[in-house]
Amino acid sequence: MADRRRNRRIAAALVTVPLAMGALAWASAPLYRLFCQVTGFGGTPGTAAEAPQAAADAPSIEIRFNADIAPDLDWRFGPVERAVTVRLGEQALAFYRAENLGDEPVTGAAVFNVTPLKAGAYFSKIDCFCFTEQRLGPGESADMPVSFFVDPEIARDPNVRDVGTITLSYTFFRSDEEPSGDAAATEKQQAAAANITNGGVSAAALNAANTTNGGVSAAATNREQTHGG
Repeated sequence: MADRRRNRRIAAALVTVPLAMGALAWASAPLYRLFCQVTGFGGTPGTAAEAPQAAADAPSIEIRFNADIAPDLDWRFGPVERAVTVRLGEQALAFYRAENLGDEPVTGAAVFNVTPLKAGAYFSKIDCFCFTEQRLGPGESADMPVSFFVDPEIARDPNVRDVGTITLSYTFFRSDEEPSGDAAATEKQQAAAANITNGGVSAAALNAANTTNGGVSAAATNREQTHGG
């Protein structure tokens, strides 16, 4: 009887442990991101509703700005200013500029961090273009703001007393929901070939049918304009 109970416990453990490991693996990514935002681990800036009051005699720190683009995103992206100097506790505003160099609308998402990594716990964003995805049309450009401050407590932490400069870095990626390259072309071909109807008549049929201009088909009109007839 004791052996049976022990076997049941072992069997239950063999089932429970993999399930628990799977649940932890599923939750690990969002939990890790939340942990990084709260603690500044890995150079992840935190967020705040507003900046603390900056003292008139507060020391200053230099903030540098860096920008990168994923290979599959045909954008130009960079900081408007390469660096600014701010007082600890002072709210600051900086801009990045992005331009879509392609011939199609594209949605991008930005990831970010600060270096040195140990300064991440003291760097907070109040508002940022990186909080939402950004969509740019063909040839469109936009100035994207980021509002931030550096916590005055950084001056009291002996581990970061040597930090005189913090670099804020962004990398723009094509959104996960945005098709790229061959995928986008395939979707267009599928849409064109599908039965997109108007009153039960396919778009292809409408183009080939009697789409007229004063009783003359659109194709005939185009030919006449081309040949001067």
